[in-house]
Amino acid sequence: MSLFAMMVKLTGRTCVVIGAGSVAAAKIDGLLACGARLTVISPTAVNRIRAWAKAGKLVWHRRRFSPRHLKGAFLAIAATDSPAINATVFRACQTRKVLCNSVDDPEHCDFFYPAVVKRGPLQIAISTSGRSPALAARLRRELARQFGPEWSAFVEQVGEQRRQVLNTPPSAQRKRLLKKIAVPAEFPRGGRTSPSKTTGAP
Repeated sequence: MSLFAMMVKLTGRTCVVIGAGSVAAAKIDGLLACGARLTVISPTAVNRIRAWAKAGKLVWHRRRFSPRHLKGAFLAIAATDSPAINATVFRACQTRKVLCNSVDDPEHCDFFYPAVVKRGPLQIAISTSGRSPALAARLRRELARQFGPEWSAFVEQVGEQRRQVLNTPPSAQRKRLLKKIAVPAEFPRGGRTSPSKTTGAP
């Protein structure tokens, strides 16, 4: 099985999480950070999810899952402690063409959560296609040491320089400048293996 890697914009898209325990809360946290419209389906919920619902950050339906809860959903997360319920959610998603992730159950997933190193706008995602989440987590820790917090400001700076260059008329010089910005002579210093020089830079 080959997976297609992409970064998805979730702002304003409806995402449904079935389950409201600590695992579900962790998934919800990431979805809220991306601006998703969250609906949670579960008879009970941990305090964190209750607080989000009270603050209006998500809609919590205090009932058991029904396929009708998937209406209008872009994706769904099955995060209950019942493999049978999670499998039911997955089958309902398949019928309705809704992308589904069933936590800790690769056979019932349309997509997997990668291990992510995030430094501001820079995101480095690691996936083993569900083969070994522990290995992905180990690689994430290794990359986190290599790419320190200084990379956040660096990527912001590169983005601003790129915007300025793109405001100039198209030309061979603009093309060269865009390449030079992406491969500078100096990278951020910090971390265990951050490079200080790049050969072949324009």
